[in-house]
Amino acid sequence: MSWLSDLFRRKNRETEKEAGNGSNSETESEPTAPEMRYLIVGLGNVGGEYAGTRHNIGFAAVEYFVQRHEGVFQSDRYAYSATFRHKNKQLTVLKPTTYMNLSGKAVRYHMEKLHIPMENLMVISDDKDLPLGQLRVKAQGSGGTHNGLNNIIELLHSSQFPRMRIGIGNDFPKGRQIDFVLGRFTEEECVALRPTLERCSEALLCFVDQGVQKCMNQFNTKGSR
Repeated sequence: MSWLSDLFRRKNRETEKEAGNGSNSETESEPTAPEMRYLIVGLGNVGGEYAGTRHNIGFAAVEYFVQRHEGVFQSDRYAYSATFRHKNKQLTVLKPTTYMNLSGKAVRYHMEKLHIPMENLMVISDDKDLPLGQLRVKAQGSGGTHNGLNNIIELLHSSQFPRMRIGIGNDFPKGRQIDFVLGRFTEEECVALRPTLERCSEALLCFVDQGVQKCMNQFNTKGSR
């Protein structure tokens, strides 16, 4: 099994039960002002048949990020969630369990629960229009053809939130887009994506520490991996 496939498949024992109707977990050990709270959401589909697929790169990114900060995902309402502190800020990280097309349900619930300002939301998704491993951060914008992003925009009634796209490439024959997106990464792609997940983690901290504009300036370099 490749490194990336193992990362996709890894499950914490605390999250073996389906989280769609899970009870709310405690996310705050001490009071934190709303402007100091951040919600980071990786998009993907739950279930073994989707583990390790290109469409689940958002899950892989937040799993890596949480692991780097010794956090633990737990069953929560509409999602697996992990909360930890970075400097004086509270970071809550989500993997929605609503499936991709209903991602907005989880995002809206946790934004309202935690009183997250729109500018403190970061959504991570796959993008077939970017070369494999390339990152693109935007402060706002449409969801394009990405159903997860579009559902979030629909339920938040706004597209004015930061998002990060991770390139998965588009090396597929005409008419085979769905098979490609829902297919698994090759061994070579897994190797290429290892530094991408590290760079994604760095970009998330830059976003939290310095804001989305600084994050864009630093990580949207042409041809970056």
